[in-house]
Amino acid sequence: MKGAVQEVSIECHTATDVAIAAQLACLLEASVPKPGNVSPGRPFADLRYEDFLAGAAAIGAPLAAAGSQPLGLTIRTAIDATARWTCSNTNLGIVLLLAPIAKAAVRLKPDTTHAGVVSGFSRTLRDAVRHVLDTTTIEDARDVYSAIRLAAPGGLGRVDDQDVAGEPTMTLVDVMRLAAGRDSVAREYATAYELTFMTGAPALARARRDGLSWEDAIIETFLTLLAATPDTHIARRSGAEMAVDVSRQARAILVSGGVRSHAGKEAIERMDQRLRDARHLGNPGTTADLTTAAIFVALLDGAWRG
Repeated sequence: MKGAVQEVSIECHTATDVAIAAQLACLLEASVPKPGNVSPGRPFADLRYEDFLAGAAAIGAPLAAAGSQPLGLTIRTAIDATARWTCSNTNLGIVLLLAPIAKAAVRLKPDTTHAGVVSGFSRTLRDAVRHVLDTTTIEDARDVYSAIRLAAPGGLGRVDDQDVAGEPTMTLVDVMRLAAGRDSVAREYATAYELTFMTGAPALARARRDGLSWEDAIIETFLTLLAATPDTHIARRSGAEMAVDVSRQARAILVSGGVRSHAGKEAIERMDQRLRDARHLGNPGTTADLTTAAIFVALLDGAWRG
């Protein structure tokens, strides 16, 4: 009938499928030569590409159980598993971002709230993620604090309220809201994954529709996210001024064509060289984590089969 809205069928994901999609997202992100990040043939002194492969493998079983256990426990067991396979913090931000999505995806049912019509997958998944976050507990926060202490991320610093060195007295999402101004992963919790669903995942989908390879699509997604917001890993280690400057560089590269032009590709390589130093102070690590979350959403939406 003219004007009718087409009904869309959303496939429910098994726990195994969700875990595989999470691992594949990690592997794809780590394997792509993004500016300033570890990738094949581009290690840091204390962190190798192989460490990221180990971390990706380690989180499979914990994320497969995400739908049947508390969120904080999933995060803590994933970091525990990673610590058994690598001595470096390869995936704390990734696990923090992927675990709520994994829990939501396993539990996701078709949304028939709008006159029996199922909404788009990403919107429905984001609603499910929002529910997961809104129902977190103090115990979830306690488990996440334990995971953060085990991973021991660099440049974390101390805060007056709800510091991870102590014991939380607020729910996990409320603790993340306190940190949202200084950490993009926490900001995703506070905003129901605004960057992931409104910037990262759409950029990746657009790049793939335009015929870009997975490698080029992931680099473009990374640059789009970096251009949209200064990397908080850089800000913690090197200051807000450098983080803002790196975002400016990403915007300039996109304007020049990015992976879609010869000039853009040369600019990406120059940016990579500028961001590499002995202490890796220019590593856009949080943007890499956000890119992984965007890939995960795309894979859950069937992008790998598309």
